[in-house]
Amino acid sequence: MKVYQCTNVGKVRKNNEDSMLVTEPNIFVAADGMGGAAAGEVASQMLIETVEDFLSNVPEPLDENILSKAILKSNAEILRKAKEDSSLRGMGTTATILHIYNNQAYFAHVGDSRLYRLKNSVLEQMTLDHSYVESLVRKGELTPAQAKAHPMKNLLTQAVGAMENIQVETGNFTIDGGEKFLLCTDGLTNMVDDRDIKKILSESSNPAEDLINAALDNGGHDNITAVVVYVD
Repeated sequence: MKVYQCTNVGKVRKNNEDSMLVTEPNIFVAADGMGGAAAGEVASQMLIETVEDFLSNVPEPLDENILSKAILKSNAEILRKAKEDSSLRGMGTTATILHIYNNQAYFAHVGDSRLYRLKNSVLEQMTLDHSYVESLVRKGELTPAQAKAHPMKNLLTQAVGAMENIQVETGNFTIDGGEKFLLCTDGLTNMVDDRDIKKILSESSNPAEDLINAALDNGGHDNITAVVVYVD
């Protein structure tokens, strides 16, 4: 595997509330924090630290149920911290985890950060956005194009640490070789469309950095994080 990672504060925000984890060779996490002041930064970093600690004490393979437990543990820890410190109340974070073991991939996910797979020149979003507009798309009340421009597109229906009970999306699939994976926050996907993401993943020698630069060129309205994994 080849791994590329990059994060950037963007052109508008004063601090970077995104966090990421690359535990080579096979654990990858992207998190996008939210909350007043620096609370989002605290939440996303707590998620990274909790997930890393939890998974380091579990033998491989780390299947999707174990990854889900890591997110649920993070949820409890972030809620506990917010109860202890009133300045952090209301904080939360997205969480997207990918674990690759032999020829199998496992993932767990909450929020609107994303996991993509590029396979045989087809880019596929492997996770669903846990957002208000995505729920309308699934009901057929909005088209994907309308959702992208919707004024409430950033309203999440789930976030780690923002509610007592969360439903973690999980899955697994077989890796045949030649796939490319992208974990990213919405600071990328709101600025760069899937066609350009596919092009960069297919052609770039430093895809994480080039994805970040594309988002900055298109406005860079949010923090931007990309972790790219090439599997031979």
